[in-house]
Amino acid sequence: MVDNRYATALVIACVLSILATVYLSVAIGTQHWYQYSSPTVRGEANVSELRSLYEEFMDGEFDEKTYSDTLFRLNGTVGLWWRCVLVPVSTHWHKESDAKLVLECRSFTLPQQFTPKYKEPGNHNSGEDMLRTYLWRCQFLLPLVSLGLVVLAGLTGFCACLCRSLAPTLGIGVLHLLAGLCSLATVCCYLAGMDLLHRVSMLPDKVDGSLGWSLYLALISSPLHMMAAALLVWAARSHSQNYYRMTAYRVA
Repeated sequence: MVDNRYATALVIACVLSILATVYLSVAIGTQHWYQYSSPTVRGEANVSELRSLYEEFMDGEFDEKTYSDTLFRLNGTVGLWWRCVLVPVSTHWHKESDAKLVLECRSFTLPQQFTPKYKEPGNHNSGEDMLRTYLWRCQFLLPLVSLGLVVLAGLTGFCACLCRSLAPTLGIGVLHLLAGLCSLATVCCYLAGMDLLHRVSMLPDKVDGSLGWSLYLALISSPLHMMAAALLVWAARSHSQNYYRMTAYRVA
């Protein structure tokens, strides 16, 4: 028989876990982790340059400097798996000051996620930047690990329900704690990687960068997982202590 306090704690923990998983999943699948605000371009020469950057961005070979410069100049947004730019629908960019803008996106393929980063982006002779390379790899692997831990915790909890046992609750809490730490580490790796990128690739004049809502969703998911973990650990330990007390009382 499960005490009402433990049942309530378990229900709240499940709700927090579901919310955290939804937030993290949405964050992984969207591109609004970091966004750039670029000034409006005037003049046919500048527009031609931007159009060539855009065409290279969409159809050219994968190159960090090329897509970074395009993101800087075309109000780009970049996430864990997507990079997008805002471009006018019309082909005559410089003739329409209030042209309608559309979001054009390209995904990072799995091999591109493992592509090494260089000390000078675009210059393969400058040597590999190990720190940026591994920060990039961690930022897309850690959230997948976090989701995997939550799925494992959910399967364990389902089996525990079928067996009508609270014994695995402590382990499920630990899995949620690790998932929360992975989510937090994802955000830290992403912010550190963007900061290092901006040190080696200076932003053009009047171009500003800001954090996007996808990053905040990932950040919120971390404490939600940790709160779920705290409730699960508390329920497991309290139930265990009460069980031993009742056993000792019956023996006495």
